[in-house]
Amino acid sequence: MAGGDLRSLALVSTVVTAAMCYVRFAAQRLRPSLPRLAAFLPVLAVLPFLPLTFRAIHLRAISVFFLAWLAEFKLLLLAAGQGPLHPSLSLPAFVAVASGPVRLRADKPVQTSPSGLGLVSSAVMAALLAVIVSLYRYKEGMNQYLLLTLYAFHIYLALKLVLVSMAAAARAVLGLDLEPQFHRPYLSESLRDFWGRRWNLSVPAILRPCVYCPIRSWLGSAPAGVLATFLVSGLVHELMFCYITLRPPTGEATAFFALVSHLGRSGD
Repeated sequence: MAGGDLRSLALVSTVVTAAMCYVRFAAQRLRPSLPRLAAFLPVLAVLPFLPLTFRAIHLRAISVFFLAWLAEFKLLLLAAGQGPLHPSLSLPAFVAVASGPVRLRADKPVQTSPSGLGLVSSAVMAALLAVIVSLYRYKEGMNQYLLLTLYAFHIYLALKLVLVSMAAAARAVLGLDLEPQFHRPYLSESLRDFWGRRWNLSVPAILRPCVYCPIRSWLGSAPAGVLATFLVSGLVHELMFCYITLRPPTGEATAFFALVSHLGRSGD
């Protein structure tokens, strides 16, 4: 990590901590309402700019996922009195849950796939990631489908390794657990199974109360809720690609998720 990114990491950590302290303070004094949402607006406006302070693509990608996606939606839910955040949480727990895929540890542990990896498994995944990154030097002459496959494995391995490290730290320091992000996505039986139950699980967990449930309740239509959820997911993926590539949006991600929504409904 370059010295500039180390300074950026310190700056972003300080700003996020201060911002979440303010959010917790405001939530303690304002009931779920429009005034609470208005009080959150300065933080909601600042968070999307913080990932741009990083030069390294991995730091930029991970921070935009945590801050410009998960944290934004969690604060919107908190403004409505919903979601994983609550002003009664201790300050360290509030900051951790607000700014990352972190959840409070339940009194009775739920049987899920383990979030940790053994030393050998982690070393193998790190080696595979290094091989994939080294192959990018040949991407100009590479088959596009092969390149897309490498990108998919790159995202999976990088997120898995980062989240394993975060899980160990959160568990040891704060007594918190990370939300499971993957559940053997390679065993998916359908598009709905892949997107809803196996891939990047914190996303459907946050989009369900933020988008799907309100739209379904408002329009009385589950398909409309599914379509709206995938469209919002597509728009946020579009935003993430802009952060990663530093290029204007193309609309391809939004169109892809709209298509996936249709195929998922027709396929099931």
